[in-house]
Amino acid sequence: MNTPHQEPSDAVAAAALSPDELEEIDTLLDDLRTRSEEIPQWEFCDGFLTALICSRRSIPPSEYLPVLLGDGVVIDLAEDEPLPLLPAFADAAQQARFLALWMRRWNEVEAQLDAPVETLDDDRTFQPEAMDIRGAMASLPEEQRAEMADQEIPSFGQVWALGFMFAVENWPEDWAAPRDKEAARWLDDALDSIVALTEDDTGKPEVCMFSEDGPPSTSQARVETLGEAIWAVYDLRQLWKSMGPRIETVRKLPEPGRNEPCWCGSGKKFKKCHGA
Repeated sequence: MNTPHQEPSDAVAAAALSPDELEEIDTLLDDLRTRSEEIPQWEFCDGFLTALICSRRSIPPSEYLPVLLGDGVVIDLAEDEPLPLLPAFADAAQQARFLALWMRRWNEVEAQLDAPVETLDDDRTFQPEAMDIRGAMASLPEEQRAEMADQEIPSFGQVWALGFMFAVENWPEDWAAPRDKEAARWLDDALDSIVALTEDDTGKPEVCMFSEDGPPSTSQARVETLGEAIWAVYDLRQLWKSMGPRIETVRKLPEPGRNEPCWCGSGKKFKKCHGA
C-alpha cells in the first residue's frame, strides 16, 4: 500500500514551526544536554514523535517523555493531574515552552498525515525533520571539515528513522503484528521501509539535500528511500486508526468442582455459594 487515503482533517492548516522556533528547540535541547548527556537531537525527537502519532494506542506524555528525556520510569498520574517537572528541565517555564513547541509540531504532523494527499509534491504532505548532516558538513570551509574528519556522520534521514524505531521498540505490545495476515504484512512492509532509512547511505553522492547548490552528499537511492518511508508513515497511521486499540483478552479462571470449597473463602461448598 503506497498511497494514503485519509479523510481531510480540520487541522490541515495548523501552523508549522518557524525556522526561529526550530532553532529555539535545538538551543533548548542543547541546554537539557548540559544536565543529561542522553538527551537526543531534534531530528531523533521528531522521529520519536511521529511514531507516537502513528501508534495503535494513544500514549500519554507521562509515559513517553521519561523514555525520551528521562530515565524511562513512567510517571504515575491521576486523571487530569499536571505533569511534574522532569529532571532534565531547568525550571517549569522551560518545560512548558518545550511542551508548547512539541505540541505545535505534533498537531502539524497529525494534520499532514490525515490530509488526503496523493503525491509527495503536495504542500500538505508530511515532511519529516530529516537532516542532511553530510551535506551541511561538506558545505563548511575546508579547515572546519578537516577538524571533523574523524567523526562518524549519519546519513540523510538516518537519525530521524532511529528515533521512530526507538519508539516502536519501547512499546512492542502496541506495535505487535495483528492477527489478520494482510494487515500484518502491511505493518511489516511499512516498518521495513523505515528500517531501511536507519541504514547507512553507501551509494554514490549525487544530490545535496542541505542546499540546492551544495556539494553532492546523498545518493538518489537514499532520496527514494526517504520517499518510501514517508508513505510508510501514512500506511502505519491508517492501519492503526482502522484497527483501533488492542483489546485485552479476558481469561476466565477455571471453576472449582461443585462439592469443592468456594473460591470466595466463605467455607461453603461451591454449589451452595457462587455456584448456586
